Amino acid sequence: MITRVVMPKLTDTMEEGVVVAWKKHEGDAVDSGDILAEIETDKAVLDLESFGSGVLRKVLIPEGETVKAGKLIAVIGEEDDDIEATLAETSEDKTAAPEPQKDSAAPSPKEKPAQPLPAPSTPTKGEKSGSAKKESRDTKADTSQDVRIKVSPRARVLAKEQGIDLSTIKGSGPEGRIVEADIQGQMDTPGIPEGQTKDIPLSQMRKAIARVTTSSKAPVPHFYLTTEVAMDQAERLRKQMEELGNGPLSLTVLFVRAAALALARHPEMNVSFMGEALRRHAMIDIGIAVALEEGLITPVIRDCAGKNILQVAEEIRDLFVRAKSQQLTSEEYAGATFSISNLGMYEVDNFIAVLMPPQAASLAIGAVNIVPVARGRAVKLSRRMKVTLSCDHRALDGAQGARFLQSFKRALEKPLELFLPLKTRSKNNHEIDQ
Repeated sequence: MITRVVMPKLTDTMEEGVVVAWKKHEGDAVDSGDILAEIETDKAVLDLESFGSGVLRKVLIPEGETVKAGKLIAVIGEEDDDIEATLAETSEDKTAAPEPQKDSAAPSPKEKPAQPLPAPSTPTKGEKSGSAKKESRDTKADTSQDVRIKVSPRARVLAKEQGIDLSTIKGSGPEGRIVEADIQGQMDTPGIPEGQTKDIPLSQMRKAIARVTTSSKAPVPHFYLTTEVAMDQAERLRKQMEELGNGPLSLTVLFVRAAALALARHPEMNVSFMGEALRRHAMIDIGIAVALEEGLITPVIRDCAGKNILQVAEEIRDLFVRAKSQQLTSEEYAGATFSISNLGMYEVDNFIAVLMPPQAASLAIGAVNIVPVARGRAVKLSRRMKVTLSCDHRALDGAQGARFLQSFKRALEKPLELFLPLKTRSKNNHEIDQ
């Protein structure tokens, strides 16, 4: 039986992927469930799992190469199987569309496609960290020194391109992880010679960002609203919560909770422009932009209206840790109905965010600064922060955005509101087209 191994399409924005490393090589025996390769998509690194058994007869794509989604990258079969007809597809499939095809949707008795599984993620409290399947994968991975080294996908590819031995590099990333900057620091030429230029290949994540932002900024009529928020009470509440033993409570948690409260009060903001209709979402799913070395990813806090502030805090911590180690599944960073981007930690006072369709609104949050503020005849120091709301004018008007900002501002300036229960679901608990 022949198994066709193709580059998977895992998200709407994914058009191609990179073969980071082959875990099996030509001539190796393969069982169903074995990991064949590591694949870098536009958002994460995933394990490509075999759904067939036999021998890895042919590897068509070398490590580090970029491949269009849907393209054949390897063939699995028995020793006596004739794979020539399958290999002939490569000449006909140079621009293969990644949409499902007849042979992959309903494989013949002789062929079936391999599908990917997300890379193992950090176990949660209730999970066992040593499942038999994960242990077997780790054992196989440990046979290669290169696999044992913690290294980002882009750093691995760059090291291969430059002929740099990863075992000689000391990583500067989390837990000693080797990142792209570590490889660049080991290159023979420390800088770019005067009068010359150097092209740095785009990561899959950066390519996806370029596609999505271009498709947003050009056709979507943006408008922007900015307001200033007094953060004195919010900062006092945050410290009190930490003193009560609730662990570190970031400002981002307060922002997500305040946005959820404002969206619950103004459900007309929680919409998507669908061409002939506005789709009003029954659930408030807020995406939070997280900067990675390869680009930007937006993990999503689902059903923010149904979670209290401590539940939101715990979920944000978990998603952020796994986002930075590229262990999120595609479901965890797709489908937000509203987004928040916070650059305050970089001392950015104010900025505007590009909308991520089909979202109709996104909030950009600047730094909290201590500034003098006049109160009556007295001048006192106060913590102040500027926020800017980006809106799709096809779906929203200025007054709607202004009312949302008023509610967001009030929730942070009177932060006890952040503990109020929120209810936004419709009677039938489904999205509403208005």
